[in-house]
Amino acid sequence: MRSLVVEDDILSRMLLFSILSRFGECEIAENGEQAVRNVRASLAAGKPYDVICLDIIMPVLDGYKALLEIRKMERTEGIRDHNLMKVIMVTAMDDFDHIVKSFEDGHCEAYLAKPIKEEEILQHLHELELIELA
Repeated sequence: MRSLVVEDDILSRMLLFSILSRFGECEIAENGEQAVRNVRASLAAGKPYDVICLDIIMPVLDGYKALLEIRKMERTEGIRDHNLMKVIMVTAMDDFDHIVKSFEDGHCEAYLAKPIKEEEILQHLHELELIELA
């Protein structure tokens, strides 16, 4: 499984990295602009990510805007439906509007609230058919 962690908070970033890297290659971006560059490079190399954990509130380019750009790149590349990269939005906010906005039109597949709990991320990965749980 190829994964990308996009998180400006170092503790959350390291926790997600430590969990996801157990299942394969994991890369890190500290903001939405870096995430878009990483996704663009992965598509150009023909090795898209299987899952992206994307924080909503970040400097430079927020997660929601980065998500829209990522989905736009996938459409341009002809990637559709079940071949889309799975996106799990991550946030400390209890802001219903941001959560709903991220799910509109199928932009993301799951939502993870901080503080991050390993069992929750594993459950999301299982539900997205990316890992098997024992």
